[in-house]
Amino acid sequence: MIKRYKDKHLLKGPHGWLHDMKRILEIMWDFYKGFHKLRNIGPCVTVFGSARIKPTNQFYQLARQIGQRLGQEGHAVMTGGGPGIMEAANRGAAEVGATSVGCNIILPHEQILNPYTNINISFDYFFIRKVMLVKYSKAFILLPGGFGTLDEMFETLTLIQTHTIKNFPVIAVGTEYWKELTPFIEKTMLKQGTIDRNDMNLITVTDDIEQVINIICAC
Repeated sequence: MIKRYKDKHLLKGPHGWLHDMKRILEIMWDFYKGFHKLRNIGPCVTVFGSARIKPTNQFYQLARQIGQRLGQEGHAVMTGGGPGIMEAANRGAAEVGATSVGCNIILPHEQILNPYTNINISFDYFFIRKVMLVKYSKAFILLPGGFGTLDEMFETLTLIQTHTIKNFPVIAVGTEYWKELTPFIEKTMLKQGTIDRNDMNLITVTDDIEQVINIICAC
């Protein structure tokens, strides 16, 4: 049970010197696991989305098709390793014989490693998991999701905006789901000057799987 809440313990505030040194070693080990397992996966695309989406949902089927198409084009498919959209994308990749990667983290609810990965890692720390999902990917695809998906979206957009990563497409699939996002960015953030007009080009919103594939294959 202690392992499950390592992030929670890390963020509780100051600890003793010995406790902090132990935490540093644990963080180093988490990084090592990721570097060791993922360094040779080849061109890879990360797919984000809700863990709560059921296999009967249209977005599950869409994620599965995207996983298949990415695999057919020679890309590994990486997800957070859980159920829902993550499972669907891994499943699609596995069905066409592509590399299917799950970067899992154990949570009190929802996050159980899906059975469609042929490379998987369980991380203790959220921030290390997110580093791996960016470090070994050439693009992000975002399907409908909750706070976690939005966190991953905006953190990645910030990395692009600050030129920390370059030539990194971010594609939101599901125009009906994301339709309220664009007006907020345009009419509130842009109008108030909290972003530049060029920042509007950092994300593509579409329903067209082939457009997604073409954008990724061109980068």
